[in-house]
Amino acid sequence: MTIQQVVSEILTYIRNNGGRYADWYAGITSDPQQRLFVEHAVKKSGDAWISRDAENETMARYAEKQFLDLGMIGDVGGGDSTTRYVYAYKIGPHTKEA
Repeated sequence: MTIQQVVSEILTYIRNNGGRYADWYAGITSDPQQRLFVEHAVKKSGDAWISRDAENETMARYAEKQFLDLGMIGDVGGGDSTTRYVYAYKIGPHTKEA
């Protein structure tokens, strides 16, 4: 899957699940399960979330920047050299955006 396909799939998911880009958080990680469900407190069932393998750190950072430039919540500079996943979730009253 190309990085353009990763970005396109995530944007399609966001459009299908509603809200403005500012209602969504985007980030990168090496462990999407830990990051989404433990650290951000996203609910596996009932919340709108998506993660995709961007294949490497460079591509994950590229995708993250695309989402942040659209107005999604998040920040650049996270992750490390093992980071290869990009994710997004719809912000809710129970989620943690830190």
